[in-house]
Amino acid sequence: MTFDPPSILFVNRVFPPDRGATGRCLSDLSGRLAAAGWRVTVVADGVWTDCRAPAGVTLCRTGGVVAAGERPDARAYLDSLCRLTGRALRLPRHDLVVTMTDPPLLALAGPVLAARHGAASLHWCQDLYPDLLPVLGVRMPAILRRMAGHGMTRALRRHSGVVAIGRCMRDRILAAGVPADRMTLLPNWPDPAIRPLPKEENDFRRSLGLEEGDGRFLVVYSGTLGLAHPMQGVLEAAARLQDSDPAVLFLLVGEGKGFAAVEEAARDRGLRNLRRLSWQPAERLAECLSAADLHLVSMDPAAEGMLVPSKLAGVQAAGRPCLFLGPAGSEAAARVEGCGLVIDPFDGPAIADAVRAYAADPGRCAAEGERAVRLSAAWTADRAAAAFAGLAERLVAERRLARPVMGRPLPHA
Repeated sequence: MTFDPPSILFVNRVFPPDRGATGRCLSDLSGRLAAAGWRVTVVADGVWTDCRAPAGVTLCRTGGVVAAGERPDARAYLDSLCRLTGRALRLPRHDLVVTMTDPPLLALAGPVLAARHGAASLHWCQDLYPDLLPVLGVRMPAILRRMAGHGMTRALRRHSGVVAIGRCMRDRILAAGVPADRMTLLPNWPDPAIRPLPKEENDFRRSLGLEEGDGRFLVVYSGTLGLAHPMQGVLEAAARLQDSDPAVLFLLVGEGKGFAAVEEAARDRGLRNLRRLSWQPAERLAECLSAADLHLVSMDPAAEGMLVPSKLAGVQAAGRPCLFLGPAGSEAAARVEGCGLVIDPFDGPAIADAVRAYAADPGRCAAEGERAVRLSAAWTADRAAAAFAGLAERLVAERRLARPVMGRPLPHA
């Protein structure tokens, strides 16, 4: 007797070549699950026709997109939620349905899709909505926010399992009433393409006009800069260091809703030691991250337990120390212990003092960078995929025992 391989359906708005950490993590994971014998389907927004999913992964695009802009409105994300749910409802059955958090309330669709497929459901929580919406500057009537919160709590309790990417996020979800035996802690991992590169061999650093041995100290913020990533303290630090420490250069690389305000503030302050570059191609990511002497990762303290900055894993994989500008009790703060510092993101003088101290101590930068690489190597995409596969197998087995499928199953894709 032969059996069909277990099947898993992932639903998320973005998937490469779309930009976004959730899409990159999903690509890493889905390809590894397919290689391990799972039948994997991904439903994502978009109209890409020239992209290839990882081997063994079936990619279904909805054909719709959320238009790029400084502040896409809530209706655009609601439309995306409807497109993704509708496309997933029309697919042949799967054993496990996994929802992510882009668009924000996608968890609400998980139990509906699981019922349609006769499947177990897993919510892979990258950001905790709707709690995070006020931090992102999204205004909504209090009664509507309460209704969304109640709906999300009920949906999370109905899922067969919930994955949190940080301990503070896990604790917040547990406090909402999700049973502990349904919770799994599974942090995000660095992009497998990231590795430490010597600065003397770094073309990206040279493209900035910096040469090894020229004494310049490069402080980099790389990635999305959103409204949950305050930069006021960084701007004040740059202003303080501009004349006293001319060897220090701040570089902001990426895109996001927060860049326009930062660039305007830098112009108003007359900052000459701060540069901005647009998003860099994926093939230059290792070069870009390794070009830094010191990295910055910022997080609004109000977002504690609602997100974990994904860029931190990449910084550590590149072998560079990091200033985490965020809450001391958060998951990110715990991860920089021994390879960076935790500072209030609004404390410009403290940030300036820390940058100055690192610039004066190359040995410290090297030692903390080496520790960061060791920490990064302990949690890779391969290890995360093995842990995720184990969780998926358990949920599918429990579903089959609890409600065995009788009669003729729906056809597979």
